[in-house]
Amino acid sequence: MKCIRCGNETYKSTTTEAIELGNGVLVIRNIPCYKCEVCDEIHFTGDVVKQLENIIALAKKQMQQFSVIDFESSKTAA
Repeated sequence: MKCIRCGNETYKSTTTEAIELGNGVLVIRNIPCYKCEVCDEIHFTGDVVKQLENIIALAKKQMQQFSVIDFESSKTAA
């Protein structure tokens, strides 16, 4: 896969994202992604984006002030 930003090669990896939800902060760990070898841009596949949207929607309903969710573990809960 090529980087959308700079056109160089990307490699499979994982990342962590912190998302401000207004009533708290959600941290999602171990998100599968592609990272650019040169500019460190991160790209997600469509299925990962869909799962992230599901995680965020669920977290908004159950959110305390701070939550940490493991991406892989959330796939079995959804």
